[in-house]
Amino acid sequence: MAARFHFRIETLRKLRESLEREAERALARAIQAEREVRDEIHALATQRQAVFESRRIASGQMLDLDLWRTGEAFLVVLDRRQIQAFERLREASHRVASAREALTVAHRDHLMLVRLKERRALQHAREQDLREAIAMDELAVLRHARKTA
Repeated sequence: MAARFHFRIETLRKLRESLEREAERALARAIQAEREVRDEIHALATQRQAVFESRRIASGQMLDLDLWRTGEAFLVVLDRRQIQAFERLREASHRVASAREALTVAHRDHLMLVRLKERRALQHAREQDLREAIAMDELAVLRHARKTA
């Protein structure tokens, strides 16, 4: 009867697989955070454009200085928020790059053990085939010896 294949470091392979899945989830979270910052930047740009649109006046209409000053103050606030958002975007992009690198390493480590397991299973199957062939040869020799005796 053929012996079953047992990969001795299967626990390590499963651990590496779970680390790879966690790295995938971390990358997804980092990409989502980056997307949220990009959406915030887009919203700030939209608000900025709305302020400029609200400050337009029709020809012959009087300029409202209070509205103009309020708009300027709000633009200053929007500029600060945009600067902060661009800084957060830079950090988020860096986190995405780091998470991608971590996923690459985790995938490579897991794949290495999967390939090792496949090679060992193939090697085990070859050894089993060789053992069976040797056992069959011995049986054939014994039968032949009985027939001639």
